[in-house]
Amino acid sequence: MIVSDAVSSPARAPQPTADSPAIGLPIRMPVAPSGTSSVPVAFDTIYTWTYDVERPDLRQLYEKSKDMQWNARTLLPWETNVDPEAENTPDQALPIFGTYLWDKLDKKREIPKLRQLGTSWMLSNFLHGEQGALLATSQIVAAVPNPDAKLYASTQVMDEARHVEAYDRYLREKVEVTFPISPHLRKLLDQILQETRWDMKYLGMQIMVEGLALAAFGFISQTSQEPLIREIVKMIMQDEARHVAFGVLSLKGVYEDMTASELREREEFIVGASRLMYDRFMMEEVWEHMGLPVAECVEIAKASESMKLFRSLLFSKIVPNTKRLGLLTPAVRKGFEELGVLHYESWDASA
Repeated sequence: MIVSDAVSSPARAPQPTADSPAIGLPIRMPVAPSGTSSVPVAFDTIYTWTYDVERPDLRQLYEKSKDMQWNARTLLPWETNVDPEAENTPDQALPIFGTYLWDKLDKKREIPKLRQLGTSWMLSNFLHGEQGALLATSQIVAAVPNPDAKLYASTQVMDEARHVEAYDRYLREKVEVTFPISPHLRKLLDQILQETRWDMKYLGMQIMVEGLALAAFGFISQTSQEPLIREIVKMIMQDEARHVAFGVLSLKGVYEDMTASELREREEFIVGASRLMYDRFMMEEVWEHMGLPVAECVEIAKASESMKLFRSLLFSKIVPNTKRLGLLTPAVRKGFEELGVLHYESWDASA
């Protein structure tokens, strides 16, 4: 399973020239996704007829997960009033903040809409990523040969369903806008779901996607000033920390005896997936719906110090966990170094 960073771009809206006023932009609200789509998958489903505890660490994680189940409907303060156009997250987090494009935006109409669309785009991809995790973890239940892993993975399926519920409700009732899935994220999720080897499903979902999500949710919890989303993210992060730990514990020692060719496949996947995720947060769809010059906004986002920091922080769990699994090989090390995230290797791993 090799991830390419070549992803088709969405159709571009007419782009204003650099010297044209941005006031009066033709803002278009996205249409929420609907219907279904299918991905052909094939992997062995494993019965395990020994129910004794084989992995006490995974069985302990299973017990902890049962104790920490929560109900999104009753626990979260859904009565909280949320203004989706308010500065719920500091405007400095928006990549074009402080540029001439930002200065041309109408303070009463366009900046509030940019806040709403930016929030919706980010949380929409969280939502779609949680559905991907729901599907991938259900596959892990079927594919892993270890009884303790099957039991724990079953609790994660429930966790992911709860996360989908919470993000979907917040987007519908509070933000009032939902974006379709980013093509970058869809590409990565499809490849994980189509993977036939159970360790690669772990590596893709538990280490890469869940590790990135945990770091992204941490960023939201530290920067958002909106109390409901902070509470949602806080509760979800407790689950996600266990999910990443599940991946680290389950893959412990798996790569020690692999052949050079098998290991190379894992290296290529880690580097390819990392590049894909690093390039994912350019917000092309937001700039398009705002009527802003997409290509220029992407270049501004790439150069933005706040975006550089955010994109780097996304790997604060992935890099040390990769190292703990013995996968920080010279090839992976070079890939992380090119992305500017290798310094996280000294940070604490999960589990």
